[in-house]
Amino acid sequence: MRLVFAGTPAVAVPALDAIAASGHELLAVVTRPDAPAGRGRGLVRSPVGAWADAHGVEVLTPARPREPEFLDRLRELAPDCVPVVAYGALVPPVALEIPRHGWINLHFSLLPAWRGAAPVQHAVLHGDELTGASVFELEEGLDTGPVYGTVTDEIRPADTSGDLLERLAHSGAGLLVAVLDAIGAGTARAVPQPADGVSLAPKLTVEDARVRWGDPAFAVDRRIRACTPAPGPWTTFRDDRVKLGPVTPLHDGPELKPGELHVEKSGVLVGTATTPVRLGEVRAAGKKAMPAGDWARGARVTAGEVFA
Repeated sequence: MRLVFAGTPAVAVPALDAIAASGHELLAVVTRPDAPAGRGRGLVRSPVGAWADAHGVEVLTPARPREPEFLDRLRELAPDCVPVVAYGALVPPVALEIPRHGWINLHFSLLPAWRGAAPVQHAVLHGDELTGASVFELEEGLDTGPVYGTVTDEIRPADTSGDLLERLAHSGAGLLVAVLDAIGAGTARAVPQPADGVSLAPKLTVEDARVRWGDPAFAVDRRIRACTPAPGPWTTFRDDRVKLGPVTPLHDGPELKPGELHVEKSGVLVGTATTPVRLGEVRAAGKKAMPAGDWARGARVTAGEVFA
């Protein structure tokens, strides 16, 4: 089939690689406009746009996909289908109607669970044991369209959102190509989503990533893993913000108040509402990430000090 691909971040690139190797014809990509990044705040191409540049594929960067110039170009390209992975903008009905097989979205949850911008993060945060990816037909509603197929994946005890998303990006890429193949062959069948089991996954904010030491150890662990790598878990120490890597919940240990620090030879423990957690890496303001023990020695942590 003739395809135009819509996507923006690095998590969409495995799907592009799979499509390029599939035998379908990739006419162009649609991605978010170049955005300021880095210390110099210079304009930087999205990972999908950079991939297309490197492969000689046309790049379309409408500020909004309802712009007349973009719609006209999409009609000229006349794609059979527009596969989508994390594009990052709402697609209006006038654009959805242009390809004869519509826009087909790869979403990183088992729909109707975790509709929205951060499905992987919410699955980790809420302690789900099983997740996956779904390919569905894009429509006006938020991730509400009928589903062509799914793949599943177990959420492992130490998985961060980054770990899980990387796996789903690759398994989901294979699913997306399989659905495109079936659509092209006329054998694909989309099944409406059930009315039960709907949950929403809005984007996690920086405040969501602040560690709540008054939560039980398992909830502290989930929040930190859910917010790794983005938006990045953090706490405060001596009124300065400190970023944290994943922690290890302990089944026993010294009795500590929530947020209380305890430095020992094996590392640094922090109290929660239940048992302590052992810190992994710590990144103080203006410094590189380092093992928690090295950070504690450098900061000269004393008995009774706390993370706020």
